[in-house]
Amino acid sequence: QLQLVESGGGLVPVGGSLRLSCAASGSPFDYSLIGWYRQVPGKGREEVACISSDGVTTNYAASVKGRFTVSRDNAKRTVYLQMNNLEFEDTAVYLCAADKYYCSAAMSYWGKGTLVTVSS
Repeated sequence: QLQLVESGGGLVPVGGSLRLSCAASGSPFDYSLIGWYRQVPGKGREEVACISSDGVTTNYAASVKGRFTVSRDNAKRTVYLQMNNLEFEDTAVYLCAADKYYCSAAMSYWGKGTLVTVSS
């Protein structure tokens, strides 16, 4: 079993930055892809970024490309999401998820999320 805990959310003004962390315990972390997702009440869950198990391959949603960067430190069992130039529309609960094969809405393991609020 893999447990994921997100942290780093908070209140930030438009144009500001935050770095989210996703700390993992249990297994299999080293062999898992990690995805970052966000959810706004009344809307579907949106995939924000995905990183391969070795950290070499990353993918981003068009809405965050160029502003967000996903990275991982397998020695620390932690995945990061650096968010720069935040926009009001980035306000959401951000969740990380893990799966051995795919980044998708059906990933095997999910954290509970951390709230990011961007003030206009």
